[in-house]
Amino acid sequence: MNYDPTSPHQLRARRLLSNRSGWIAVAAFSAVIGLAGCAATTPSATAATPSATATAHAGHGMPAAGGGGSNSRSGPATGGTSGTVSNPSTSGFTLTTSANQKVTIKEDSSTTYQNGTSASSASAITSGATVLVLGMVSGTTITATQVTMQPTSGGGPTTYSASAVVPFKQGSPSAAKSDGQIPTNYTEGSGTIQSGSIADQAAEAALAAYSGGVVDRVVKLSNGEYEVHYIGVNWPHHIFVSTDFTVVGAN
Repeated sequence: MNYDPTSPHQLRARRLLSNRSGWIAVAAFSAVIGLAGCAATTPSATAATPSATATAHAGHGMPAAGGGGSNSRSGPATGGTSGTVSNPSTSGFTLTTSANQKVTIKEDSSTTYQNGTSASSASAITSGATVLVLGMVSGTTITATQVTMQPTSGGGPTTYSASAVVPFKQGSPSAAKSDGQIPTNYTEGSGTIQSGSIADQAAEAALAAYSGGVVDRVVKLSNGEYEVHYIGVNWPHHIFVSTDFTVVGAN
């Protein structure tokens, strides 16, 4: 069969081939444009994933959400404070520390009262009275287990001359400093939380030496001494108490 480029059959065949080539070219071009668009709009895996270092620094010093092991610092613990009474009622009173920190004191049927070393009663809690409160501390609220009127003044026993407490001032942190002897190898956050009479005695010793803040927990350190954690003031934040309840240092 002879080839005739002008025949109707050959002309139709060439048109079909021409159209098909155009479709193929358009499809190929569209595929290239699509890949380029994906590359431009999809972030790389490296950019999308924060580095381990950045993540660790962002959370430095912060407990994990919902965390808290056997030595969790997040819940109420045994502690106390001292100061002047105002607004007494049948359910409690407001206490203002010497550093002007206000604390809400809650009383209940289990709260005991002393005047010095003698037994007393809730009726002795009057405006202007100076008291020491020991109990369960949650922030600046204390559920009192014991309220002592006329607590021993002049500071508790220390192995050094205690510096003055620095009252809290928003946006004005105090320079780092220390008193006395800080236990060797002490690490902030270490120790086992204490309760009962041990915690009461350590808190009372710390408050006598450094009045003005709130003891919100007491922990026993690996050397047998106690670290009393202090809030509501700019300084100190940690008060160290020996096994015989003598204050040996603070920072």
